[in-house]
Amino acid sequence: MENKAKIGVLGASGYTGAELVRLLLRHPRVEIALLTAERRAGQDMREVFPQFSPFALPKLVALEVLDRAAAGLDLVFCALPHATTQQVIKRLFAGAPASKVVDLSADFRLRDPAAYARWYGHEHQAPELQARAVYGLVEAYRRDIKEATLVANPGCYTTCAQLPLIPLLKATAIDPDEIVIDAKSGMTGAGRAAKEAMLFSEVSEGFNAYGVGHHRHMAELDQEFSKAAGRNVVATFTPHLVPMNRGILSTIYVRGRDRTPEDLHKILCETYADEPFVHLLPFGEVPHTRHVRGSNMTFIGVAKDRAPGRAIIVSALDNLVKGASGQAVQNMNLMLGFPETLGLEQVALFP
Repeated sequence: MENKAKIGVLGASGYTGAELVRLLLRHPRVEIALLTAERRAGQDMREVFPQFSPFALPKLVALEVLDRAAAGLDLVFCALPHATTQQVIKRLFAGAPASKVVDLSADFRLRDPAAYARWYGHEHQAPELQARAVYGLVEAYRRDIKEATLVANPGCYTTCAQLPLIPLLKATAIDPDEIVIDAKSGMTGAGRAAKEAMLFSEVSEGFNAYGVGHHRHMAELDQEFSKAAGRNVVATFTPHLVPMNRGILSTIYVRGRDRTPEDLHKILCETYADEPFVHLLPFGEVPHTRHVRGSNMTFIGVAKDRAPGRAIIVSALDNLVKGASGQAVQNMNLMLGFPETLGLEQVALFP
């Protein structure tokens, strides 16, 4: 029988941690060997998430055990809050230099430590690790991810916008100065911590924009769009909160550079023809969030705007799967030499 990779999930009591456990339980090549959760330390996973009652999982432990537990792990998923991960991963690599890490926080996504300090309000605590971190958008950095020991999993909003726009910017097919991203996310994108603004009566029957003009995902968008275009790109991006559990829908407005909307659709079709987790709809059709719920898929549609030269691109993904934990497992598969789609082939849940 083939040896299984031993996997740890730090921050297993959050939504992304639970989604990682859900996906890993059915992955044939891994064994979940460590689960941490500070407030829930000492509890069984089933006490936090009853859906895991039938499964034998490690008891939740505090991060303080990491120094002695990490040495036996092949790969660790870090699903910890932003700004806490840098020191934790430093400790992990100090005690287990052969381990690999997929970080689901924002702590290693920005290549420039000065940009990190500007957007997050404090100095980067592990610049030497940042220098070796690979941005984990698989469809753009597959080759680098295969050789990486530290991968920064992209944000959910950014994945939804970057997948349709990066190929168009690389092809100089759209005007980089005229990109507007109008994005909507379900409630799980805000995390599981108790917050007054996230109470049912605060969000039900409502719909609102937030982080207007200064959302931190803008830094990721600027970084990746500028790299794709070969020049500075500052897109307009506004996130919205929708009273649903899962899903992101991005409606993106672009202007073609001597390209029709049909041309843009063709470029995306050719780019993603062999990609297992990006699907282009027929021209003129647009996706719904329910079309990708529970799956690792991103659906993209392209339609003609009534304004000449403009196109409307709509992309949809599940923020907990392709926007977080599913993409993290996709990165893990590449880093450990497994087939990229292993454990991720589930079709979307409908209804």
